[in-house]
Amino acid sequence: IRIARCFEATRQRCCRLEQDGRRVREQLARVEAERAALEVKLKHARNQVEVEMNKRHRAEAELEKQERKLQLVFETLMREPWVSGEQRSVLSALAGRRFAASLAPARRSSAVDESCQSLLSHSDISYDRTEDDVVRS
Repeated sequence: IRIARCFEATRQRCCRLEQDGRRVREQLARVEAERAALEVKLKHARNQVEVEMNKRHRAEAELEKQERKLQLVFETLMREPWVSGEQRSVLSALAGRRFAASLAPARRSSAVDESCQSLLSHSDISYDRTEDDVVRS
């Protein structure tokens, strides 16, 4: 009788362990699916950041190009003999405000809050994917 009870206790323990194993495997499958979905989101987010950074670089390059053109126009106007002293002072005042504003960081990307630049700066973003590699066993 004692041996039969030991076998029964062992059988019940095996049944519980099998149920626990099934439950843990299901949980593992859910977690792996969630991880895969998060990896896809991370990949999309990285691609979007790269696209936006490229757009920003192109826009900043275009802005600098236009500012150089504006500076050349201003310098040309200031050298013209037909521009009166009063016109020169008005142009100087406008150009002074314009070029001072172009140097101010708040002027750039007015639609973007630049106070977060240290968090979002392209120079701070590392595309080293070794951090993403999770040891899978």
